[in-house]
Amino acid sequence: MLGMGAVLAATQELGFSRSVTPGLVQRYAAKFGPESRTRIAGWQAFVRSTAAAPRPSANELELLAAVNTFFNGIPFIDDLKHWRVEDYWATPAEAFASDGADCEDFSIAKYFALKELGVPIQRLRITYVKAVRLNQAHMVLAYYPEPDAVPLILDNLEDSVRPASERDDLIPVYSFNDEDVLIVRQGQRDARAGSSLQIRLWRALLEKLEQELHY
Repeated sequence: MLGMGAVLAATQELGFSRSVTPGLVQRYAAKFGPESRTRIAGWQAFVRSTAAAPRPSANELELLAAVNTFFNGIPFIDDLKHWRVEDYWATPAEAFASDGADCEDFSIAKYFALKELGVPIQRLRITYVKAVRLNQAHMVLAYYPEPDAVPLILDNLEDSVRPASERDDLIPVYSFNDEDVLIVRQGQRDARAGSSLQIRLWRALLEKLEQELHY
């Protein structure tokens, strides 16, 4: 198990496509089949090509749309069917290697991709919501162009990136990033609820990401 300080340091570099080691590719090819090599390579190629593409620094909407659409190409598979557990948060490499993801995995993979592409984490929040039309818990990635701005929502339910004000089908509950957890309070400023390392599955995910570096 990683200590608290080590986990905090790890969040700065882990989960990136460029962090995938040859040993990890070999391990996942043995576990998920040789096609996993191609899927991981496709993820790496997407990030490299996206990073190289010129875009106006003041407008990242095109980047958000490209990331949202690319990652939504991973087949949706429920955790019970895919991992045989009720709730499992996969690393980006696991999602591509296994060729399956659910809403948490989509949000996590997009979060790390945008970090790798240079988007400040202060603009990114993985957000737990209630999906009204589905009548179930759901997770999306929110992008804040300014601290108090209405966020743009990256969602595996649709490829278009739209403002939260246009997503009345989503009711936010809490959000987090590498730094903290915020509890959503309707009509009031969100309340800080401590470190994101208090979220058990998030901490477990960071520990898996650290382990992936050693294969």
